[in-house]
Amino acid sequence: MKWLMIVAMLCLAPGLRAQEQGFSALARIDPEASRFADTRRGMEVRLALSQGVPYRVFTLDEPTRLVMDFREIDWQGLSGAEFGEAERATGVRLGQIRPGWSRMVVDLAGPHVLETAGLVVDRVTGAADLRVVLGAADAEAFAARAGTPDLPGWDLPTPEGALVAPERRAPGEGPLFVVLDPGHGGIDPGAQVGEVTEKDLMLQFALELKEVLLRDGRFEVVLTRDADEFVPLERRVALAHQGRADVFLSLHADALSGARARGASVYTLSDSASDEASAALAERHNRADILAGVDLSGKDDVVADILIDLARQETQPRAERLAKTVLATLKAQDLPLLSRPQRHAGFSVLKAPDIPSVLLELGFLSSARDLENLRDPAWRARMAGALRDAMLVWRREDGARAGLVRQ
Repeated sequence: MKWLMIVAMLCLAPGLRAQEQGFSALARIDPEASRFADTRRGMEVRLALSQGVPYRVFTLDEPTRLVMDFREIDWQGLSGAEFGEAERATGVRLGQIRPGWSRMVVDLAGPHVLETAGLVVDRVTGAADLRVVLGAADAEAFAARAGTPDLPGWDLPTPEGALVAPERRAPGEGPLFVVLDPGHGGIDPGAQVGEVTEKDLMLQFALELKEVLLRDGRFEVVLTRDADEFVPLERRVALAHQGRADVFLSLHADALSGARARGASVYTLSDSASDEASAALAERHNRADILAGVDLSGKDDVVADILIDLARQETQPRAERLAKTVLATLKAQDLPLLSRPQRHAGFSVLKAPDIPSVLLELGFLSSARDLENLRDPAWRARMAGALRDAMLVWRREDGARAGLVRQ
């Protein structure tokens, strides 16, 4: 690990010097001059940049990944396929990790150890060439050196205002504190149909729902993200937990190839899925951190069995009633539902032990009808109003049961 940190610090220095010399933060990739190529022992990555930018390079284990962060690269129009095929690169993702930060994640076929990384800036044109060399596969050496380097200035900041917790109050007193979680974001687009992405639709709906709730006057609302940025699953849960939220509502709109599924559905937490489709959906959602190049080592285990047990004992019955109330309200207001709309699965984002948490699939981007609804402002307004009504009904009934819930 110490060896890797030295590599990452050396990699950062040239980019910082480039910035000091007057380069702006935004650079572009020349795909024709960039490539991934297998070597005799490992793989070489070459990225041709329009200018030098601060950057870092590191590897992550379980699964094996190469991560390259930049401040900032314009990935517009690129998918990763432009850099050629290398057998030792089994997948490439690129995009924004948060505003001002770009990331490329390369899935590796094996534990190929990071050997060198260097940025050369042309003194005349300012163009830069990043060269990363991976050596032979060595599981022990890879594991020892993998991890996010601890470098000043690269840590993700704590979202401002999101962790301010309200004063403790008795059930039913004061505004209902709701955390809205627009799924995906940044480098993780979620489901995609043409130019439409799940991350954009869910952020748009979350912002509209927030306005509806705030205008009602009986809610406090915080979003886990209010821009096109990636938020790790652990942080989404932590925002709700540290903020002492009354309700956590995660918003999604998946796509199923070759399926006719359409309509809304609500998921609650379970260590076993209600059906195969729910299990597959949970697996896709839970892989978001891995796909975005998040270091999962050394983290507090928010998915530990003890927390799942606590959620069931203290909070799960309340979450189940919230799910039922949401679905009953949507049905009463003639909003489309999936044929079996109440489901459960092991969604990591629902695992805060002390907060009633549900995941709402507003519809399916793979359904033409659902996609039309999700893009219709009038339909979204109806859905937002129904969710407001459902949470008010649930709160009234939950308050009446407060004496039956252990405090």
